[in-house]
Amino acid sequence: MRVIVVSGIWPPDVGGPASHAPEVAAFLRSRGHSVEAVVTADAEPAPEAYPVRWLSRKVLPGVRHAEGVRVIAERARRADVVYTTGMFGRSSLGTLAAGTPIVVKLTADPAYERARRWRLVRGSLEEFQRSPPLSTLPLRLARDFDARRAAHVVTPSAYLRELALGWGVPPERTTVLPNPAPPVGELRRREEVRREFAFDGPTLVFAGRLTAQKSLDVGIEAARRAGVALAIAGNGPDRAALEQLGHARFLGPLPRERVLELFRAGDAALLSSSWENFPHSVVEALAVGTPVIATRTGGVAEVVRDGENGLVVEPGDADDLAAAVRRYFSEDGLADALRSRAAASVEAYAPDAVYGRLERILRDAAS
Repeated sequence: MRVIVVSGIWPPDVGGPASHAPEVAAFLRSRGHSVEAVVTADAEPAPEAYPVRWLSRKVLPGVRHAEGVRVIAERARRADVVYTTGMFGRSSLGTLAAGTPIVVKLTADPAYERARRWRLVRGSLEEFQRSPPLSTLPLRLARDFDARRAAHVVTPSAYLRELALGWGVPPERTTVLPNPAPPVGELRRREEVRREFAFDGPTLVFAGRLTAQKSLDVGIEAARRAGVALAIAGNGPDRAALEQLGHARFLGPLPRERVLELFRAGDAALLSSSWENFPHSVVEALAVGTPVIATRTGGVAEVVRDGENGLVVEPGDADDLAAAVRRYFSEDGLADALRSRAAASVEAYAPDAVYGRLERILRDAAS
């Protein structure tokens, strides 16, 4: 099977798709398939065992988007199926021109994400589904067209699958496929890693894109009110503004292996997002045995179960989040109990099982 993997971000970028797309490519190649990637990047990506064709983000958006359609169409004509984790519009138009089936992995509502960037909406994702502004109609029509014409739509959470069904995607062409737990391997002693990160005392950790979606201003304020240190790894458009808030220590972007060590070193992972789907960081933290204190948004509660492997509160309230943090560190035996169940709670998300199902979906689409 000849597969094109399309992703809007790619290492050294940080974020779920930047980890997921290379993992899928490597898995498919290990199964004997021919793989090629088409990505956007700030500079030429590091060489891989398969071709990685990249589009520079320095090119003007309209020109870059047109070039993306052209490149995807050109490569798709030589492929059996295209798997896209981003650049949905370009992937949809490119595969339409090539006559090649496409499998879409949704990580969010692309219409809502774009509307937020363009400041067309300010409300929640749920409000956008119920009563979207008329000004977002072109974005929603484009989203619905791209999703409906896909041979299959994969969503990491049941929450996002329900949204996709609301856009008119047939149920038989949708599958919930959770983000896989990372291969952890032999972990170093937690105390050793804590010393390397200079953690002294109770410390929360976060790793991911520093964007409005993550509401890290709320997370930083909650950590401040709880009197607990917070270490943040990653980069993004909100970093400068967040650094001005004080309290948190910013580590910059880290490679995947180091992110896992960061989660291992932390007492708990913090997720203060206003809207989410099924963040990779949650699975990564749990996989190394670290509980998660998170907001109940999107599909987060499908993996972080309150009182079992973490604590869950409603989004947007620094007081509630601070109270959960204080409870985690002060309630006798709570942190140890949650930690003891963290890794086992994501055992079903083994990469071979998850990517094996994806391989079957791609085969079906290609045939």
